[in-house]
Amino acid sequence: MTIGITDSRKYDDYRNWIANAGLDINIECLSYKLDNLDLVAECSGIILTGGQDVHPLLYNKPEYLDVLDTAQIDGERDAFEMKVIAAALALRKPILGICRGLQIANVYFGGTLIVDIPTVKYSDKHGKIDGQDQRHEVELELGSLINTITRLYTGTVNSAHHQSADEIGEGLVASAFSDNNIVEALEYEHPEGKPWLLLVQWHPERISDDEYFSLSIRKAFLDSCLSE
Repeated sequence: MTIGITDSRKYDDYRNWIANAGLDINIECLSYKLDNLDLVAECSGIILTGGQDVHPLLYNKPEYLDVLDTAQIDGERDAFEMKVIAAALALRKPILGICRGLQIANVYFGGTLIVDIPTVKYSDKHGKIDGQDQRHEVELELGSLINTITRLYTGTVNSAHHQSADEIGEGLVASAFSDNNIVEALEYEHPEGKPWLLLVQWHPERISDDEYFSLSIRKAFLDSCLSE
């Protein structure tokens, strides 16, 4: 089994999380710097990783450029990962999106993003403090994929982001929420006949000892990759 993981500054966290699953897994780094979009076809599944803000022009919000730190935006990465998503969907590959991965997938499906949670939602629970992830409560929708995977309706996740999904992309539905109705997970509204897809706003790769919000997600993703 081969898992493709998009490149990011903390790529090793994602690679180690998957490598430690105890299976025979080949891991490929997918990056515009390597110009290796063709590797998507060889992958059993794709992980979209965290990192920089998605360029607001991709979701028709040019006014956000006056608010965001443009030095933290990588347009080449955005363009490459949009192609990764398109290729993975066309080839029916399972997709797991994490943090920014949720955001760029939502944008791919036509959704938009909240430019800055503290400014728009008046919540200071989601960004890092002194370089450390915060922890906060989430509520999961009954009967959703994330509810089925974790077997939980509420719980505590880690958090390290200042943006989140706003308008939900076509065909997707929000399936977990935190304070002020901030979206914490997205999945297909009607998954029948579609390849496996789960997008989470927290970082399961950084809470790898968590049975519910990390290990169960990893297992469900890898099981879907084995079955495709």
